Amino acid sequence: MNIHDLPAVNASLNGLSAIFLTAGYFFIRRKNKNAHRNCMVAAFITSIVFLACYLTYHSYLAIVLHQGPTQFLHPLWFRPIYLTILLTHTVLAMVIVPMILVTLYRAKKERFELHKQIARWTWPLWMYVSVTGVVVYLLLYQIFPQVKP
Repeated sequence: MNIHDLPAVNASLNGLSAIFLTAGYFFIRRKNKNAHRNCMVAAFITSIVFLACYLTYHSYLAIVLHQGPTQFLHPLWFRPIYLTILLTHTVLAMVIVPMILVTLYRAKKERFELHKQIARWTWPLWMYVSVTGVVVYLLLYQIFPQVKP
């Protein structure tokens, strides 16, 4: 494995986070609080590992290789769609971090009514960020692989 494998690892971590989020939702709907808690903690840990890998990859590109992130240039007709997905993914990825921390904190402190109030917003946004992370990877590296100039 080398540094150029990290985008696939990152997409896998995002996908795994989405799976844990889905399972956590499934378990809380069935009132299985222990399984719900375990899945949500697993989603959180997976997201932390993702962030570490993401920062490692982009830092390496910038500092060692003196490169910016891969740009989506072709096909030109799809670029606005890709950029819209990327923009919403990126903005919501920043917004979701404090929401996740507050949601987990309230659960840990057993303030479940307050936990539920914010979790109704946190879960769908976190799910969106996780799923669009996979979509961005697929578009940039698999469906429309971008060639470095």
